[in-house]
Amino acid sequence: MSEPAVITADTAEVRKARGAFFTPDAITRYITDWAIRTSRDTVLEPSAGDAAFLVQAVRRLREHGQQTPRVDGVEIHPHSARVARERVKEAGGTPRLTVNDFFLVEPEARYSVVIGNPPYIRYQDFSGESRTRSRAAALKAGVSLTALASSWAAFTIHSALFLKPGGRMGLVLPAELLSVNYAAAVRQFLFDRFRSVELVLFTEQVFPDAEADVVLLLADGFDEGPTDHATIYQAHDAEALTTLGVPLTWRPVDPAAKWTGLLVDPNAVEPLRTLRAAGHFTSLDTWGDTTLGMVTGNNRYFALSPARVKALGLTRKDLIRLSPPGSAHLRGLELSSDAMTRLGQKDKATWLFRPTGDPSPASHAYIEAGHLAGVDEAYKCRVRKPWYRVPLLPPADLLLTCMNADTPRLTTNSARAHHLNSVHGVYLNSDLADLGRELLPLASLNSVTLLNAEMVGRSYGGGILKLEPREADTWAMPSPDHIRSCADELRAIKAKVATLLRYGKLAQAVEMVDRVLLTDAGLVTEAELEQVRTAHAAMTSRRTARGRSGR
Repeated sequence: MSEPAVITADTAEVRKARGAFFTPDAITRYITDWAIRTSRDTVLEPSAGDAAFLVQAVRRLREHGQQTPRVDGVEIHPHSARVARERVKEAGGTPRLTVNDFFLVEPEARYSVVIGNPPYIRYQDFSGESRTRSRAAALKAGVSLTALASSWAAFTIHSALFLKPGGRMGLVLPAELLSVNYAAAVRQFLFDRFRSVELVLFTEQVFPDAEADVVLLLADGFDEGPTDHATIYQAHDAEALTTLGVPLTWRPVDPAAKWTGLLVDPNAVEPLRTLRAAGHFTSLDTWGDTTLGMVTGNNRYFALSPARVKALGLTRKDLIRLSPPGSAHLRGLELSSDAMTRLGQKDKATWLFRPTGDPSPASHAYIEAGHLAGVDEAYKCRVRKPWYRVPLLPPADLLLTCMNADTPRLTTNSARAHHLNSVHGVYLNSDLADLGRELLPLASLNSVTLLNAEMVGRSYGGGILKLEPREADTWAMPSPDHIRSCADELRAIKAKVATLLRYGKLAQAVEMVDRVLLTDAGLVTEAELEQVRTAHAAMTSRRTARGRSGR
């Protein structure tokens, strides 16, 4: 097999582009010691890099009595492969390195051990032939990955196919394994094909150069599955791997579903399970449909403040009411017409430029200014006719904040403002619309719902919790019947809760709602509620700690 053209330099930038982040010694040692158990073990590292895992494999095999262990690896970058060969030799091993795209290497079930740190390339940067090859490789294992899958997902599946029956796979994977929808097929594959699955989770980020959190996957007994549980270890950081405590056994109802529940004390999840089973809680999709907001192609051009509208001389027929870009103004229970007026007075963009019919002379002038500035060449503008007419969505009943430093919020859209894609719209079922608009934003401020938001959402850089519409569909909410049964009590506290939110006192507001919906209703004991609150605080702290440290 011929080698790709030589690349003379391997900079940090080049490594990041191909998803290579070299692994701390504490992690390579831990995985290798777990995976290699006898002198007869055969080892493959499918993303060899500078041989961090292969060097540890040589050490481990020599400890088991091999004099000059042979270890195999695949590396796409010629310079890294040369470095890897030399490092393995220096460690006392015999390297067999193949320079190639791993997805082009035909799998042979000949190894007892596969270890490594697969490349992490986000789907936005993972395209063309590379993506096609990766999805084809996963299909050989009967796994169909979506076009949104990052590189590691196919890499994990393809790696397993090199294992002999009973083989072991130890990989460093993004924590996305636990939470993203596209990883559902990977999660199912692991439970279906392996006899046991272990995970090590970290409370601190262990890769200083990478933005993503990681987990360690330790899968044993290939083709001896399925298993019905995973064993979960918690570690503070890489150095704590030598002192892991007692593990947690976690049994998911559906292995393909998100695994974020394993981060939560089972005692804290039990109240939610009980509340759902009794019909007191349900999912948000029971109330209605959650959708993405409108995409303008250029918010600075299309979203206008009242002062800007006046300066441009635009008329009312050129405009529609708009919830301003972002969601900072949606931290209360209601977006009212008065609130929109106050936002406009603060120079917020409360109007969307969207002329209909024959634009006014002022609109014509603004359209021409946009053309001269190249706004019409932006992708979303370029593909629509006319470019300046943003596709409309009807005003939603509720607005859902999808990027949150604290917790997602539902806000009643009394102003009937249109919304952009910085928030989601919730369109309530007709039979629940009146009840939902009046009380669901208030009722959603309970500890069970807040905890579940951390479980169904995903954490992003800066400690932000994001909810996509499909994730929001599963978000636990008080059921319509339960809200009806507590309606008078909720109405009695609504004004007080609104005041607390206005002053940023979320915890006090949640306490009031908890009392009405949970404890006074006799559904949850104080002890159970405390467990829920503790678990929510722990998950929030885990997420926001990285934000405070800038990681």
